[in-house]
Amino acid sequence: MAYLLLYLDDIVLTASDSMLLTSIITMLSREFAMTDLGQLYHFLGITATRDSTGLFLSQAQYTRDILHRANMTGCKPCATPCDTNSKLSASDGELIADATLYRSLAGALQYLTFTRPDITYAVQQICLFMHAPREPHFAFLKRILGYLQGTITHGLRLSATSSTSLTAYSDADWGGCPDSRRSTSGYCVFLGDNLISWSSKRQHTISRSSAEAEYRGVANAVAEASWLRNLLLELHVPIVKATIVYCDNISAVYLSENHVQHHRTKHVELDIHFVREKVQIRHVKVLHVPSSSQFADIFTKGLPRTLFEDFRSSLSVRSYDAKTAGDY
Repeated sequence: MAYLLLYLDDIVLTASDSMLLTSIITMLSREFAMTDLGQLYHFLGITATRDSTGLFLSQAQYTRDILHRANMTGCKPCATPCDTNSKLSASDGELIADATLYRSLAGALQYLTFTRPDITYAVQQICLFMHAPREPHFAFLKRILGYLQGTITHGLRLSATSSTSLTAYSDADWGGCPDSRRSTSGYCVFLGDNLISWSSKRQHTISRSSAEAEYRGVANAVAEASWLRNLLLELHVPIVKATIVYCDNISAVYLSENHVQHHRTKHVELDIHFVREKVQIRHVKVLHVPSSSQFADIFTKGLPRTLFEDFRSSLSVRSYDAKTAGDY
């Protein structure tokens, strides 16, 4: 078995057998001018550090470049990327003088979320105002940079594991946008103990209840889990067990299993039928999780420092020198 990841003229190649790997490299070299750089250590700005437990992915140098571009290399570090009152409005404050710099930094931070899921929610918030950034938005962005200043060496740890189970956490912050009253959905998906997918996104429509907002979030998580199951099947790693989707709203959990259609749920009928179909064919199971263990909270709102750091650790985001969860 061999896997080849291609982006323009950059290739990552791995195989289950070293002879097969060498054979593929030889065949490719006959057709294309290419250089074998050996073990993976750097790809598209992401540094991969290999050790006995797995891979550590980081963008430390890229983070330093962003701080330098913003003239914040000597700024005071912040404990979290945003405070608990993190909702921004499109009409607060004066328009900033240099909107181009704001857009440039916001775009750069979007790429940084590839290895830093802990800043995903904060970056999603500042990207809502790219068209007309204002002073409070820029202050919010600077706080993210202050947080990065204190966590430059942090990255995503991927550990060797024999488990192929998929587990997702879904959450929604009901009516959190002060301008549109639309909700923010967030989810994270684990393959075994490894975080492989995450998202923070404002919902397209207004939800009339917290249960509706949560259920739309569950539907997003189920859609992502379904795509990942199909991808893993193509990679010859079929998922046998049902994907567990954890949600902290009991009403949303009930809706995923209740086959009686209610007139109050007709406006979310497509999401309901989509999730129920996956539940019925046993690809997905939606379960309740207490809010204290709802890791997806980090993708929908600002959290107090202690809870934020706890959830960040659960997502396997840490500095390279930090102990892994199994070391504690």
